[in-house]
Amino acid sequence: MVRAPHHIGVRRTDNSSEATLHDMDSMEFNKIAGAVLVAGLIASASGILANLLGQPHELEANVYQVAIADGDAGGAATQEAAAPAGPGPISGLLAAADPSAGEKVSRKCTACHSFDDGGANKVGPNLWDVVGRAKGAVDGFSYSDALKGFGGNWGYEELNLFLYRPKDYISGTSMSYGGLRKEADRANLIAYMRSLSGSPQPLPE
Repeated sequence: MVRAPHHIGVRRTDNSSEATLHDMDSMEFNKIAGAVLVAGLIASASGILANLLGQPHELEANVYQVAIADGDAGGAATQEAAAPAGPGPISGLLAAADPSAGEKVSRKCTACHSFDDGGANKVGPNLWDVVGRAKGAVDGFSYSDALKGFGGNWGYEELNLFLYRPKDYISGTSMSYGGLRKEADRANLIAYMRSLSGSPQPLPE
């Protein structure tokens, strides 16, 4: 009579433990399945986002366009477009140029040139009365063969080209100066050199 209730109680305890274990297993499985599902959704969303962000956009027109001359295969025009541009004409700026400002610019040159009448040659020739003078004409100065063979006079535009980049204008010149890039500085300096003469050259019309 005593054992029957005891066995019944044990059975109930075992059944409850099994049910609890079953519930715990179900919860763990659900957690794992949920985690796998969430990871899959994240990976899928990431792939879609990456495709949207990484998809190239077709431009309607080229950002940089190079004009090609008619009848040209393109090579010559491309090379011409890529070539560095030289200085523009200086003659139109000389009437308004400032010789006093040009004198200040000339201080960069005094280590190699003198500017006074009858001044001595230095590393470079004396530059008194240079505007309109023949190239390579200063007595007693040893010019480079390139400059002596170049010919012509030092007109306004010739001085402009030479001052901008000497070695580009006369290849082989011994003048080591890199060049005067600012247009206003060149105009003022040429106006100053024009004034260094007993009879200055007329300004261009």
